[in-house]
Amino acid sequence: MKNLLLPILGALFCHVLPAQTPYISYMTGDPADVAAAPRGGIVLMGGAGEVDNAMRWFLEQSGGGDILVLRASGSNGYNDYLYDELGESVNSVETIVTPSQAAADHPYVIQQIYNAEALWIAGGDQANYVDFWKDGPVEDAIRYLIHVKKAPVGGLSAGMAIQGDAYFSAMNGTVLSAEALADPYAPEMTIGYGDFLDHPILKDVITDTHYDDPDRRGRHLAFLGRLAEDYGIRAKGIACEEYVAVCIDTLGIAHVYGNYPNEPDFAWFVQTNCAGDDFSPETCQPGQPLNWVRNNAAVLALRVSARPDGANTFDLNDWKTFSGTDPSYWTNWYSADGTFTATWPGTEPDCATAAPEPVETPALRIWPVPADEVLYTAFEGLEGPADLVVADMLGRVVLHTTVADGRGEINVGGLEKGVYAVMARGWKGVVYALPFVVK
Repeated sequence: MKNLLLPILGALFCHVLPAQTPYISYMTGDPADVAAAPRGGIVLMGGAGEVDNAMRWFLEQSGGGDILVLRASGSNGYNDYLYDELGESVNSVETIVTPSQAAADHPYVIQQIYNAEALWIAGGDQANYVDFWKDGPVEDAIRYLIHVKKAPVGGLSAGMAIQGDAYFSAMNGTVLSAEALADPYAPEMTIGYGDFLDHPILKDVITDTHYDDPDRRGRHLAFLGRLAEDYGIRAKGIACEEYVAVCIDTLGIAHVYGNYPNEPDFAWFVQTNCAGDDFSPETCQPGQPLNWVRNNAAVLALRVSARPDGANTFDLNDWKTFSGTDPSYWTNWYSADGTFTATWPGTEPDCATAAPEPVETPALRIWPVPADEVLYTAFEGLEGPADLVVADMLGRVVLHTTVADGRGEINVGGLEKGVYAVMARGWKGVVYALPFVVK
C-alpha cells in the first residue's frame, strides 16, 4: 500500500487550490455537500451508450445526494444528463477528470469521493484506473463508499470492467477472444484478483463488456480458465452487451435493463461448472491453446433478456434462480484446442452455491471530545493491529502509533489547542477518520 496518508488527511479539512491543479472539475448544481441517505447498489453497463432507466435507478439509489463522475480522460458529458435530462432530483453532479496518478491522489479528489452519495466511473481505458487508483487513496475512498457509506457505485465499459473481485486490467492493451484462447497467458492477458474495489456480492466474479461487438465470450471463458488454474476457484462472470445494464440491489438481485424485445439486448451470467470435484482446465499453460472441455460443459452460461423496466432478474446469492416474463436459457461453453464452442440447450446448475458472507464494517469511536490529555480509541470489528494517525488541519501528521485491535489511547497533551483528526487504518486498507478538538 502506498504511503499516502498525508493527502488523505489533508482532504478531510479543506481544499486549497494551487496555481494549477492536476485535475479538471466540472460542477453542476449545488457545490455544498448535502446530507443524504444513499441506498447502495451496483450498476454494470456494457459500453456503447447509457441505458436511461438503469441510470435513473442509479440516481434513485443515491437518495438525491451528490453524484460524482470519475474519469481519466474526456469532459463533462455526464453533468447535464444526470442532473437534468433523466428527471431525477439530485443535489449536484460533479465530473472530475484525473489524467495522472498525481491528479487522482489530490486531496480535493479524495474529499469529493468521500462526500459523494453515488459514484459513476466513466468509460475509457481501465488500465488508467488500475494504474492511478489501485493501492492508493482512491481505492480506499471507493471501498469506504461501498462498505461504510453504502453509496451506489457503477460504471460503463472500463468503469464496469474494474468492478469485479477479479478484473481484466488491460495493462498491456486489450485482447481478442481468438488471442486469449490461443494462449491464456499471452502478454495481453493481465488479470487481477482480490485486490481492488471489493464488492462483496461480486466475490470471485469477473465482468466483461461490449459483449456483442466484438464477440467476447471466448476471452471471458479464457478469463475464467485462468482464474481456475491460477487460484483454484470456480470463478463466475457477468457480461453486458453494448446497450445493456445490470443493476444489482442490496439483496443481491441483478435487474437487467435494455430495450428488449425492440432490440436483441441481453446480459450473460456465466459460471464455472459446479458439478464434480475436477473443474479446472485440462490444459491452461503459457504458449498453448486452452483446453477446457469437461464433458463439453466446462462453463455454464445463462442469457437474460434486457427489458426497459428491468423486470427480468437473476439471483446472485445462489447463481441459479431466474425470475421474469421472457424465456431465458442455459448454454454450455467449452474450448477444445483454443476453439470456443457453445451448445444449446445447456445444463442448469444443480449444486448449492454458498451466499456471500455478510460484511461487518468496523466502526471507529473516539472519546472524550474535546480531548485534554488522552484520547481513547476503539475500532470495533477490527481483527489485528491498526495504525492510528493524528493530523492537523493542514493534513500534517503530528502523532502516529499502532494499537492492537484498534483499542488504545493517544497522548494528545503535547498538542496545541485546535482541531485535529484521528484516522485508523486497517481491515483491507479501508480508511476511517474522525475530527476532534484539543482544548
